[in-house]
Amino acid sequence: MMMRSWRAVAGAVLFAVGISAPAMAAEHEVLIESYAFTPMELRVKTGDTVVWVNQEKRVSHSVYFIAANQESERFFPGERWSHRFEQAGRFEYRCGPHPEMLGVVIVED
Repeated sequence: MMMRSWRAVAGAVLFAVGISAPAMAAEHEVLIESYAFTPMELRVKTGDTVVWVNQEKRVSHSVYFIAANQESERFFPGERWSHRFEQAGRFEYRCGPHPEMLGVVIVED
């Protein structure tokens, strides 16, 4: 009888742990084509990664986070650059060499 009680408690604990486990982080893509970021606005969760993919034919781009004054290295056609967002907030960015190219990542808890 004691063995059954122990198994029931252990099963309940494992079930509760499974329910409270955090969701897996996701990966999202932003395509760069025709001198534009698509999508221009992206909503993600804390811990998610955004991957910018350069689909231009001849032009290099970068991702420059305006408020943080941080810029990726330039990446060329066919290349990609990624960033994991560790905290909630609104992260406006532009392309370093092409300041008319604008985008924003909104990170929610």
